[in-house]
Amino acid sequence: MPRVVHFEIYTDDPDAVRPFYQDVFGWKFQKFGGPLDYWLVTTGDDEESGINGGLTRPREGQSPGTLNTIGVSSLDESIKKIEQGGGRICVPKMAIPEVGWLAYAEDPAGNVFGIIEPDTNAT
Repeated sequence: MPRVVHFEIYTDDPDAVRPFYQDVFGWKFQKFGGPLDYWLVTTGDDEESGINGGLTRPREGQSPGTLNTIGVSSLDESIKKIEQGGGRICVPKMAIPEVGWLAYAEDPAGNVFGIIEPDTNAT
């Protein structure tokens, strides 16, 4: 069964938000190498239940807030199911190099979420 595997916090001011989460929750931030202004967020020890995430600026068409990403075995199949179920793809399939294939979707009520198919060969 697909589960939430990653979250993203969108903010126009990452330098103000990082210290907040570090001080309040003890989260750790590490700059992700790549073309985006993106920080990996570690929320706890890998032996504890929970997920890690990212911090970045909103992409075009997205507002500040939090976004959950669901791990799937087939991104293409999931896109078909989303569209058949009344949702829509708002950011098309893209490669996250050495991580996987990612897209963003909107449910029928307008809630945005990510879907990712892990693939270390994605380019």
